[in-house]
Amino acid sequence: MLQQTTVATVIPRFERFLERWPTIAALAGASDAEILSEWAGLGYYARARNLIACAREVAARGAFPRAAAGLRQLPGIGAYTSAAIAAIAFGERVAAVDTNVERVIARLHGLKRPRGGQVEKLALEMMPEHRPGDYAQAMMDLGATICRPRAPRCTRCPLQTDCAAFASGEPAAFPQPRRRAPRPHRYGVAYWTERDGHVWLVRRPAKGLLGAMAALPGTEWSDEAPGAEGLGSVRHVFTHFSLDLTVAARSEAIGQGWWQPLEQLSQAGLPTLYRRAAELALAARQEPRRPA
Repeated sequence: MLQQTTVATVIPRFERFLERWPTIAALAGASDAEILSEWAGLGYYARARNLIACAREVAARGAFPRAAAGLRQLPGIGAYTSAAIAAIAFGERVAAVDTNVERVIARLHGLKRPRGGQVEKLALEMMPEHRPGDYAQAMMDLGATICRPRAPRCTRCPLQTDCAAFASGEPAAFPQPRRRAPRPHRYGVAYWTERDGHVWLVRRPAKGLLGAMAALPGTEWSDEAPGAEGLGSVRHVFTHFSLDLTVAARSEAIGQGWWQPLEQLSQAGLPTLYRRAAELALAARQEPRRPA
């Protein structure tokens, strides 16, 4: 949950998640729809789909692998996460490198552009023989709270006397920021079909963005702006592109879906994009019509 989502947002959702599914076995036995609905609003829904697959794999195995190499074979667990779990939970001496740790190592050694594998090697050389989990968490916290991207708190840093970036007088210049490509913009239409106190919802394809999530039916997202204005539009920013989603009223339901009672719309598990689209449509219903 903490991948790409703030701690303040995650804490209550994490606690509620664990209350509902306190064990791996309980999570593995839940339906995809239940879990995705509980995840609604946290974004980056591939994480939820990977979590479901991972829980079922671990339940089938009977336990978690205890080494980073084995953990990395589980769905959704990459190099950093596998190393962090192995070090913190199982005491394996393996370097867990996230952006915070990379920044600490780069500044400590004066690396403008760290090469592949260089940071992991240097982090592992610093790791003590015992309590690798404490070291991993200390490095993460050091990068997050002291060795910050901007305005690093060098006077409070325990590594200051050995830090090449601090000695340079410009610690924030290390490492050099990566150039980001311009974020493309896309357009789409979501249809609001209401009947007898219900709205027509569908489920998005299992693979792809917002996969398997509840949604309003609509068009494919493209680079072309729709001709009609509809009821209005909402803008949403994904990792790799931004989107303007026009909400348009439609009399007939399309696609395979279900009629969701409007008073239970909050229980449908709509992701943020479609929740905002629904709020726009509901607000438009309340606006007085202007005389012709």
